[in-house]
Amino acid sequence: MSALKILRGASVNPDPAKAIAEVAAAIAQPDPALVVLFVAPEAASSELAAVIASEFGDVPIVGCTTAGEIGPLGYLDASISGVSLAGDIRVAMSRIDDLRGFNPVGGAETAQRLVADLERGGAPLRSDNTFAFMLIDGLSGMEEIVVSSVSRSLGDVELFGGSAGDGTRFRQTGIYHQGKFREDCALLMLMQTSVPFRVFKTQHFVPAEGKLVVTGADPVRRIVTEINGEPAGLEYARVIGLDVKELTPLLFATHPVVVRMGGHDYVRSIQKVNDDGSLTFFCAIEEGVVLTVARGVDLIENLERQFSKLRDEIGPPQLILGCDCILRHLECKQRDIRERVGAIMAANNVVGFGTYGEQYNAMHVNQTFTGVAIGCQS
Repeated sequence: MSALKILRGASVNPDPAKAIAEVAAAIAQPDPALVVLFVAPEAASSELAAVIASEFGDVPIVGCTTAGEIGPLGYLDASISGVSLAGDIRVAMSRIDDLRGFNPVGGAETAQRLVADLERGGAPLRSDNTFAFMLIDGLSGMEEIVVSSVSRSLGDVELFGGSAGDGTRFRQTGIYHQGKFREDCALLMLMQTSVPFRVFKTQHFVPAEGKLVVTGADPVRRIVTEINGEPAGLEYARVIGLDVKELTPLLFATHPVVVRMGGHDYVRSIQKVNDDGSLTFFCAIEEGVVLTVARGVDLIENLERQFSKLRDEIGPPQLILGCDCILRHLECKQRDIRERVGAIMAANNVVGFGTYGEQYNAMHVNQTFTGVAIGCQS
């Protein structure tokens, strides 16, 4: 097979059709195995979907709406970024529709079919030659059950992904596939290559003091009603030393909680405090789970350390396909470091998007930057 060739592009043209044309020109190459587009939600429409189909023709294209776009121009809003991959890469993909009626057995069977499709005529799937990438409706509330069921059928193949966004509006998200922006669905892709790669996850929060035992919860609605036997909002505020009236989205972004599973810490972020004193999370939380209040470390230092580690393992990356939580994006804006973070992302060839949550192997997580780093030909 020929060498893997990756082209990246981005556009800030306020006319979505012209922006797509500019991105398409930047990433055009013969016989791409896959094109991935990340589209600002205000640009996504049925008209733009038709333009995308016209610009790219029969090329396999996937994408989603965002809470910020990452590409050669840095970390932006109201833009379109994209990447094309050709040569030494084989892709098998399938769309899972009707997430509200999702059957875990069906999710596992979807993954099994993709494994069989990729192995047919190719090499057996291993963690060093295949990775999985998932895009999912960020308002579906189904990420946990979908990623868990899919991962069971992937063996030691690692998975990463992101939940499609809608800026800070939280009204409508879209997954682009087969010529349309679609809701209530997920896309699962398996990608096989001989080029070295690493699936990774990083976060800039570590456990601090303050244990929170969930004693009342509605996991389906991602609501926690009681913590330590007390109203959830009141007890959370007490543990972090504040009054419940001081709880704001920005405070939740800088004071998340973590849960420890399998020797690793995973962030669980709070979306809002409700009128009845309960807390709505960005992830499902069950009764009996023990949470620990987290403290932040330097986001930029953490990001640069992760990129340095990836370079040590696989050399300079041709591409990092990345999923970065909206809460990290908002923190960067609040701290006025978004331009610097965007420059670091661009210098490391990141193409990706701001998400409503991230997937890492069998977990749905928050306030995390996850993705795959793809190196050069060995």
